[in-house]
Amino acid sequence: MKIGLVGYQGSGKSTLFAWLTSVAPDPSHAHTGQSAMAAIPEPRIELLAEIYKPKKITHATLEIVDTPGLSRTHEGNAARLALIREAGCLVLVVAAFDGSDPASELRSFEEDLMLADMDLVSRRIERIGESIKKPIPRTEKEALAHEDATLRMVLKAIESGEPLREAAMTEEQRKVTRAFRLLSEKPRMVVVNTADDEDHPERFRACAPEEIPLFPVPAGLELELSRMSPEERAEFEEEMGVGGTDRSHLIRTMLDASGQRLFFTAGEKEVRTWLLPKGGTALEAAAGIHTDLARGFIRAEVMTCADLVRLGSEREVKAHHLVRQEAKDYVVQDDDILLIRFSV
Repeated sequence: MKIGLVGYQGSGKSTLFAWLTSVAPDPSHAHTGQSAMAAIPEPRIELLAEIYKPKKITHATLEIVDTPGLSRTHEGNAARLALIREAGCLVLVVAAFDGSDPASELRSFEEDLMLADMDLVSRRIERIGESIKKPIPRTEKEALAHEDATLRMVLKAIESGEPLREAAMTEEQRKVTRAFRLLSEKPRMVVVNTADDEDHPERFRACAPEEIPLFPVPAGLELELSRMSPEERAEFEEEMGVGGTDRSHLIRTMLDASGQRLFFTAGEKEVRTWLLPKGGTALEAAAGIHTDLARGFIRAEVMTCADLVRLGSEREVKAHHLVRQEAKDYVVQDDDILLIRFSV
């Protein structure tokens, strides 16, 4: 899952990238973007490891993409934003220091996202118009006409300022828009990069609509703290009267905003977390582990972390009849440990 960090020049976006991934920004990627992986913290995996004593522990990861800084004049931003059309979630990084206005920056962001989508959709409508004029099979012409009608509706919605993720569209129309990976249709969250001495970070909650997650953090300070030893950090925090920000909480907020959840596989060889879209089925989970498991899927044996940790072993979970046999259409839940039975 790709998480795209988007921000205006000087917003602290690259500082946030370095803090989340422990990878220093590379100046040679300033115009092309840079990516690195961030492990998704999951405390339950340690509890499972105590039970199974596995040879290996593997955390699921998010691919964090640091995009080129946007221009506040909007010039060239459509091209810069095109680099993150494959991202599953956008993290809008706004500055809240040195007189910056985060609410204004967010409004400007929305404008940039809509302009980039309008440019893409308008160019596609033009190409469809040229194609329909040519002698092509009737079925192809009908498909193009359907696409054209959908895109014109989308263009009208964008021009009116209506968020595409909230627009009323049929599943067939959504299929058309998904092919274009429209930025204004993507899930998103906001990170407010605050001053180091910000005393009331909660005041920034009003900068974004309530349905959009917002996370205030002094990114520069947190990056410096992350480079200290635990002893140095504790001494610094006590001396300066700062408490630090929970990096794990931010990464989990990104996970939630992206519409993903974790599930577990566990055994003596490995205890592992995996990513799956919310609402994903046992068959989709099997495919995420290995295509052979999905191809030869028989059933999923499911127990919960809570039951296993409470009872202390698989044997006890089975003895209490708490291992369920689920079919391929079973919707995987947050606390599930899966064992996929298959035959190929």
